Amino acid sequence: MFGEEEKIKDAFSEEIFFLLSGAFLLIAVGVVFLFYVFNTRKNKILTEKTMSINSYEKKMVELELNALRSQMNPHFVHNSLNAIQYYIQLNNIELSENYLTRFSKLVRQFFEYSRKQLITIEEEIELISNYLALEKLRFEEKLSYEIICDETVDTEAFIPSMVLQPIVENAVNHGVFHKKSPGKVTITFSQLSEDRFCVVVKDDGIGIKNSKKLAKNTIKNQQSHSSQVLDERLKLLEQIDNWHVEYTMKDRSDISDQQGTIVTLIFKLPN
Repeated sequence: MFGEEEKIKDAFSEEIFFLLSGAFLLIAVGVVFLFYVFNTRKNKILTEKTMSINSYEKKMVELELNALRSQMNPHFVHNSLNAIQYYIQLNNIELSENYLTRFSKLVRQFFEYSRKQLITIEEEIELISNYLALEKLRFEEKLSYEIICDETVDTEAFIPSMVLQPIVENAVNHGVFHKKSPGKVTITFSQLSEDRFCVVVKDDGIGIKNSKKLAKNTIKNQQSHSSQVLDERLKLLEQIDNWHVEYTMKDRSDISDQQGTIVTLIFKLPN
């Protein structure tokens, strides 16, 4: 009888032990599960917060880029309106209408492309071509230009908008403008590799050194402002879209026996 009671006690103890062990195991699993849920939730909140910050920063950069792209050179607008007024005063209706038509088309392109972050190379070439054609009307025989696009270049590929036009504008107004004899601006597009293409803006004007010596303070400030805006845009493009652009500007007299300025931009497509 006593032995049976001992057996019952032992069986009861074992049952209690298994129940306690099971309960402990369930508690341990529950704690691990709660920790996992908490940790997952915490990581999700941190990720969402980081993404929210990144999204905000990206939005701010985009707004800054839009502001920089929308900056139209007031010097160019002033010159164009003066040229239109000049032809009207000469009673040259045909030339004044032609100038006004090209000017209005170019302004529409400026506003349209300034709202876009990217445009095709074909659109960029059209913009530059319209700008140079307009300047050709103003400078007449003093200015000639050429746009060369290598056959290997995919003209449907994208390029950051409103980057090249200020460089071409500087070539005309700070290079050819101060030259006594006729000058030329040449823009060349070439493909370097599958993800890299090059644009070279070359003029045979007076060069960087002489331009700095001859330019008045207002002109120097405008040129400096244009360069600063371009530098800021290139930095922001790399920050927001991983566009890497190598940008160099040299006086041609430093690298050859020719006069003028050469600007080279190498665009590396973002991943």
